Amino acid sequence: MRYDLIVIGAGPGGYVAAIKAAQLGMRVALVEGNRVGGTCLNRGCIPTKALLHSAETVRKIKNASTEGIHIKELQINMEEVYEKKNKVVGNLVQGIEGLVKANNIELIFGAAKIIKPGVIEIAGTIYETKKIMIATGSKPALPPIPGSDLQGVVTSNEILTEAKNYESLIIIGGGVIGVEFATIFNALGCAVTIIETADTLLPNFDKEIAKKLAMTLKKQGIKIATKSIVTNISEEQQLTCTYTSNGKENVITGDAVLIATGRKANFEGLFTSELAIKIEDQTIWVDENFETSVKGIYAIGDVASQGTQLAHLASAQGVNAILKMNQQPIEYNLEIIPSCVYTTPEIASIGMTEAKAKELDIPVKIGKYNMAGNGKTMIAGTTLGFIKVIAESESGKIIGAQLMCDRATDMISEFTTAIVNGLSIHEVTSIVHPHPTYNEGVGEAYENLLGLGIHTIPKK
Repeated sequence: MRYDLIVIGAGPGGYVAAIKAAQLGMRVALVEGNRVGGTCLNRGCIPTKALLHSAETVRKIKNASTEGIHIKELQINMEEVYEKKNKVVGNLVQGIEGLVKANNIELIFGAAKIIKPGVIEIAGTIYETKKIMIATGSKPALPPIPGSDLQGVVTSNEILTEAKNYESLIIIGGGVIGVEFATIFNALGCAVTIIETADTLLPNFDKEIAKKLAMTLKKQGIKIATKSIVTNISEEQQLTCTYTSNGKENVITGDAVLIATGRKANFEGLFTSELAIKIEDQTIWVDENFETSVKGIYAIGDVASQGTQLAHLASAQGVNAILKMNQQPIEYNLEIIPSCVYTTPEIASIGMTEAKAKELDIPVKIGKYNMAGNGKTMIAGTTLGFIKVIAESESGKIIGAQLMCDRATDMISEFTTAIVNGLSIHEVTSIVHPHPTYNEGVGEAYENLLGLGIHTIPKK
C-alpha cells in the first residue's frame, strides 16, 4: 500500500493537511488512533465551548430579573447538558469524516509506528509512503504531586467525559484551561477554587487583563490563590489539597480536583528505537518547512517545536507544510496568531503587548476604549471590559491588541488583519463600523490612538 503522504493524527492539523494534500493531487492516507477531530474536537476546544454556552445560558437566566424577566425555578440536568455537548461533537466528527471521504483520502484507524522514513506499521500492516506527517497533538501534562493518582483527581479529558454534579471543585492551574473550566462549573452551581503558581492568572497575557479577570472571577464567587504551590493531594471524606502560599501552608477540600497545568507533546511509542528523531524541549524539532531531523518526515501542531498549542495554528501549519512539499508559495503568516480565552467576558490577544514593547524599547501609542460606553454592552448588562490597541509611534503601524469584553474572540480577527497587512493608524481609522455593534468599540480604540475618540471622555 503506497502513498504520496501519510498523515498520522486526524486533529485540526492533520485532517486539514491531508485535505490540502489531496486537493493538490497527492495520494493521501490519514491515520487516527481514536476519533477524527483530535483533542480539539473531542476533548478540548469544542466540548468546552459547548459547556461554556450552557453555562452562559444559566448565568443569563440567573440574571434575567434585571431584564424584567422573573423565573421561579431553575433546574440544571448535567446529563442533558453533556448530551448536548456530545451531539455537537458527534455532528462535527461526521462532518470531518465526510470531508475526508469526499477528498478521496483513505482513513485508517489504529496506532501507527514509524519504522523508518517512508514505512509505517498500523495493526500489523505495513504501509509505504513518500512522505510522513506527524500531527499527533498533545496530552495533559501531570505535575509530580503526591496523590494525583487518587480517584476524583482528573484532567480535562476525564472531566469532559462524564457528567457529574460537583458541589465543589479545586482547579490546579490558572491558565486558559483552568479559568475556562472555572467559568463553566461556577455558573453551573459548583463552588470553585483555582490554585496557580504564578503571580497572576493567565500569566502569558497582558497584565491588565490578568488583573481584571481575577477581579471578575472573584465577583462571580470563584476563589483564587496565586503564588501558590500544591504539595499534596489526600483523601479523607473529601479530596484535600495542601498548598503553600507566601510560606504558609493551607488546606482546601473538594469533591474533585482538576489538574489543568498545561499540555505536552504526544509522541510516545510513535518511533522505533532505531529512528533517531531530534527532540527539543519535549517536542519534535522541525525546521522552517516543518521537516524533522529525518528527511521525509514532517511534524506540525502541538507535537512540533514551532509555535504555541493552538488548533488554528496547527491547521495553518499543516497547510503551509503541504504547500512547501509541493514547491508552492505558503498561504498563512504564522508569526501573527491570535489567542482566545472563553471566560465571561471573553479575552483575546494578538501581536505585541504594552509590556513587551517596553521591554524591547519600542516607542508605542496606546488607544484604549472602555466598553462600558458601548450600547450593545450596556444592553447585555456586562459593562466591565475594554479594547486596547497598540501602534508603533514612528510608523503608526498597528502591532498589537488586547480585548476583554463580550465578543472579543470574534472581534480579534479585525486586529489580526491590520497587523498582517501592515496597516497604519490612519488606514484603520478610515473604516466605518456599523451601529449598534460591539465592533464599534474597535473603531473607538483606533480613534483613541489619535486622541479623537468621539465617545471617550477626555482625560483632564
